[in-house]
Amino acid sequence: MPFRIFSFSMLIGLGAVLGHLYIYRRLVRELVRGRAARFVALVVLGLLTLLLGMRRTVLDALPEGFERIATVTTYTWMGVALCLVIALGATDLLRALVGLGRHIQRRYAAPPPAPTAAVPEAPPDVELRVDEERRKFLGRALAGGAALAGGGLATYGNWRAYAPPLVTELAVRIPKLPRALDGLTIVQLTDIHVGPFIQRRFMDELVRQANTLKPDLFAITGDLVDGDVPTLGGAVAALRGLRSRYGSYFVTGNHDYYSGDAEWTAFLQTLDIQSLRNRHVRIGDAGASLDLVGVDDWSGWRRRNQKGYDLDLALAGRAPDRAAVLLAHQPANFKVAAERGMDLQISGHTHGGQLLPMTLFIGLAWEHAAGLYWHQDSHIYVSRGCGFWGPPMRVGSPPELVKLVLTT
Repeated sequence: MPFRIFSFSMLIGLGAVLGHLYIYRRLVRELVRGRAARFVALVVLGLLTLLLGMRRTVLDALPEGFERIATVTTYTWMGVALCLVIALGATDLLRALVGLGRHIQRRYAAPPPAPTAAVPEAPPDVELRVDEERRKFLGRALAGGAALAGGGLATYGNWRAYAPPLVTELAVRIPKLPRALDGLTIVQLTDIHVGPFIQRRFMDELVRQANTLKPDLFAITGDLVDGDVPTLGGAVAALRGLRSRYGSYFVTGNHDYYSGDAEWTAFLQTLDIQSLRNRHVRIGDAGASLDLVGVDDWSGWRRRNQKGYDLDLALAGRAPDRAAVLLAHQPANFKVAAERGMDLQISGHTHGGQLLPMTLFIGLAWEHAAGLYWHQDSHIYVSRGCGFWGPPMRVGSPPELVKLVLTT
C-alpha cells in the first residue's frame, strides 16, 4: 500500500511539473512581455507545482483554519491547469496538422509557371522580418485562443459539477424476484464527497431531487465524505430528509475509511440510515422479500488493519434461492458475486473518469467503468456518482442519480 501511494504521488508530481512547464512555454512566454513579469509567473507556477506535488505534506503543515482555503485553491487550480493543457494541446495538434498539410501540398504541387516579366524581389532580410513578425503574431493569437478555450472548458466543467445530476432510470430483470415486488425501485446515491467544496446547500438540493424519484429504498454506496464528523456532520445531516418505503442503506467507500468509517457509520445511524458492513437484511415482508447485501469497501482491509470486504460473512445464513441485491462501493469481484447468487450489484467509485482525459482511459483501469453490464443472469450498474473529487469540475462524465426498477 505505501508503494501504491508513493507511485500515485509521484505521478501527480510528474504531471504537475510537465503541465506547468508546458503552460509556461506555450502561454506565459507567448503572452507575457517583460522579464520581470515572466519571472513572477515562473515563480508562481513553481510554487503551484510544489503545492500540487506535495499537497498532503503542505496541508498537514498549515494551521487548521487555512487547510480548507489551501485545498480549495489547490484543486481549483489543478482543474484549470488541466483544462489549459488540454486546450493548448489541441491547438498544437491542429497547428501540426495544418503544417503537415502544407508540407504535403508543397511537395506534390505542380511547379509554378515561368515568370513573363521581371518582378523585383524583396530583400532577404525584409522577408525574414515579415516571417518572424507573422510567426510571433500567430503564436500569440493561438496562445490567447487556447487560454480562452481552456478557461471556457473549466467554467463549463465547474457548472456541470454543481448542476443537478442527470437522472438515469432503467429496468433490471431479476428472475428470482417475487412477483409481489415486481417494480420495486432503488435510487442510488454514491460518490458525493461532502467536503471542502460540497456543503449543506448541495446536499439539500440533492435530497430534494432524490425524493422526487419516489423510490422504495435508497442505496448510498460509499465515498460519502472527505472529512470528519465534527466538520461535515451538519452537511451530511441533510440525508435525514430522504423518504422511502423501506429506508436508506449505506456501505463504506475508500474515502469513508480515510475520514473515519466507524465514526461515520455511527453518525449515519442517528439519521436512520442503516450501515451494511458485511451483512444482509431482508427487504419486504413475510409474504415477499429479497435480500439486500452490503460489503465494506474492497480496499478497506488496507486501512487501520480492518477486515474490509468480506462477501462470505455478508452472505452467511442466506438462502441461495432468494433474490439478492449487492451494494459494493467498487465495481470489483462482480463475477464472483454473480456466481455466489447476487442478481444485481450496485457500485460507484470510478466517477466515469470525471474529467478529460481520464474519461477516455477509465475503461483501461476498470472492466466495469460506468453503466450497466451483465454476467450470465446477473447485472452490475456502475454509477458516475453524484458529486466529484479533486478539481470542482466534471467534463465528459456528468454526475448522475440512478433509479433502478427491478422486474421479474
